[in-house]
Amino acid sequence: MSNGWHRATLKDLCVVDWGNTDLTKAAYVAGGEFLAVSAAGCDGRIGHKEHSKHTPVLSAIGAQCGKMFFPDEDFTAIKNTITLTPRDGQCTGRFLYYLLTFVELPQRGAGQPFISKGDIQSFAITFPSLHEQQRIVRILDDALAGIATAKANAEKNLRNARAIFEAHIQSVFTQHADGRKSTTLGEVIDLIVGFAFKSAKYTDNDDGVRLLRGDNIVQGRLRWDDVKKWSANDVEDYKRYWLREDDVVLAMDRPWVKAGLKRATIASDDLPALLVQRTASLRSRANIDSRFLMHLIGSEGFVRHILGVQTGIGVPHISGQQIKDFKFSLPTLAEQRQISNILESLRVETQRLESLYRRKLAALDALKKSLLHQAFSGQL
Repeated sequence: MSNGWHRATLKDLCVVDWGNTDLTKAAYVAGGEFLAVSAAGCDGRIGHKEHSKHTPVLSAIGAQCGKMFFPDEDFTAIKNTITLTPRDGQCTGRFLYYLLTFVELPQRGAGQPFISKGDIQSFAITFPSLHEQQRIVRILDDALAGIATAKANAEKNLRNARAIFEAHIQSVFTQHADGRKSTTLGEVIDLIVGFAFKSAKYTDNDDGVRLLRGDNIVQGRLRWDDVKKWSANDVEDYKRYWLREDDVVLAMDRPWVKAGLKRATIASDDLPALLVQRTASLRSRANIDSRFLMHLIGSEGFVRHILGVQTGIGVPHISGQQIKDFKFSLPTLAEQRQISNILESLRVETQRLESLYRRKLAALDALKKSLLHQAFSGQL
């Protein structure tokens, strides 16, 4: 323990209490005078206040369990939160907020983690004098504000890099140059829908043939970490479902999620593999370049088409015919290859920028952790 620092439990330093257990988000009022704080954060308004601003609030259950909030206006905390009101002369709310953001608080439960009031009351921390707390808070406020600004800029740049790439793809596939043929996917590809391989006959043998399911297809790539296999001695009847290098594959169940369209191109390292039901292989014919095809089905126009025709509520899905019905303007092969080269170069540059910004974000997170560590180990 650093010189001049003391150790005490949270119940000795502040009043630990549940948020109002009689209130849920149903009590929120549009345009309410006061802030409302739930386990998800400062996310609403309410008609009355129960706590003064700058009182730390802890999320006690759910996806944000263990996260601290620091309301900057008077508020009411609702169900599934714990408030920590500092006792006079012991600890400042801002210092407590920073400290409890840094330390690992005790959680219970596995599937649905939660924090108990009793565990928080008995949780022990080390803390300095009020004067030292105020000094540490001033340093952290300035430093973390700078880090937050830098992170916001890096995140904005990351979004911009992706947006520029997507906008370029959109511009390419919305052009209707003179002489381009209007066609459908069904006229330029051979579409194969996978087979219903029986799960009871899956094999764990190392020499088994990989089965490509919808779960293996993500945004622009394949993931084989949860692969199912079929016996290599029982493939003779399934020749139609062998995948080939440069095939473009598409998930047919829930084809689009928030992260994007689930599509990928088959590479040599992905073979041999067989196509499973509810996945589709789009195999280029002579008049369409496979790289162009991959970019085409990643375009906003194809995504809009898919979202407009997919059926089902729980698990939206598309049919092979709906895929083939997509209409677009087909450039010449030479133009397709030129477009693909440009988009590939832009994709590589976009990925380079994304990697740069992700590294910067990781470095900023590491800097924040380092600052908090120094602050609460008496080294700041």
